[in-house]
Amino acid sequence: MIPLSFLALISGLALLVWSADRFVDGAASTARHFGMPPLLIGMVILGFGTSAPEMVVSALAASQGNPGLALGNAYGSNITNIALILGVTALIAPITVQSKILRKELPLLAAITALSALQIADGHISTGDAWLLLSIFGGLMVWTIRLGLKHRDDTLGNEVNPPSTDGAPPISKALCQLLTGLILLVIASRTLVWGAVTMARAFGINDLIIGLTVVAVGTSLPELAASIIATRKGEHDIALGNVIGSNLFNTLAVVGIAGAIHPMEVPAEALTRDALTMGLLTLSLFIIGYGFRRAGRINRYEGALLVAAYIGYNAWVASTLFH
Repeated sequence: MIPLSFLALISGLALLVWSADRFVDGAASTARHFGMPPLLIGMVILGFGTSAPEMVVSALAASQGNPGLALGNAYGSNITNIALILGVTALIAPITVQSKILRKELPLLAAITALSALQIADGHISTGDAWLLLSIFGGLMVWTIRLGLKHRDDTLGNEVNPPSTDGAPPISKALCQLLTGLILLVIASRTLVWGAVTMARAFGINDLIIGLTVVAVGTSLPELAASIIATRKGEHDIALGNVIGSNLFNTLAVVGIAGAIHPMEVPAEALTRDALTMGLLTLSLFIIGYGFRRAGRINRYEGALLVAAYIGYNAWVASTLFH
């Protein structure tokens, strides 16, 4: 059973990354055909697409009675996004933040992260907590769309491919990509969840740990690829925007959907270790990314510190397996 579950875990992760890429391409092409501004494509379509793996995996995990995997996936992905993805990306090339919209979203992300810590302080996420997160998410989407329509000349929009349909796939192909990607996302997620839960039970590891580590890294691979590619092209705002957007989606939509499906009992370490780490990393991202009187910048030294923090966090998680 262990070799089969390991194969399911690895194949599920691989299919998840590939199907997410298909889903994003199909969604972006479809949006262009309908004349959506490039800024909105970057903020909404790509943000939603790169977080689709976390959303589907967590929803399935919660529906199958494994809410710990769902919560670990969300929090672990946020930690991975900031510490590993931005850290590695900044080591490749320092990230400069020019977008006014991203500078508005940084304090918003910090506030929502603080809210998530308050929600789990009592040891569980209730249905009411989940619907509060989903309500905030809905309001955030309305606010984001209004910003995207108002600030069409923002640097983030300039870095996204223009919405011209010249050379783009026909609408039928774009919709086929979108639908195929979505179906394969569900199949990959079911395979991944089964493999992760089976392996966790076989080795006596709780599903929170599996969600925080293996599943979180796997579902964050689309963000890693997108951020590295964007930075190598000099599109720094997209690199940071991917991470901010994904973390907002994870904290609000991923946890909200999972909690609405199945209220969660939250272990103490999720607050004292995982939410604390996520909060400190989010605060550090706000400090170095916002810039205050100048453009925000994440240099190579700060990138190395972020990667070191990721390694230290995983060592902390690993140490709990031997107690």
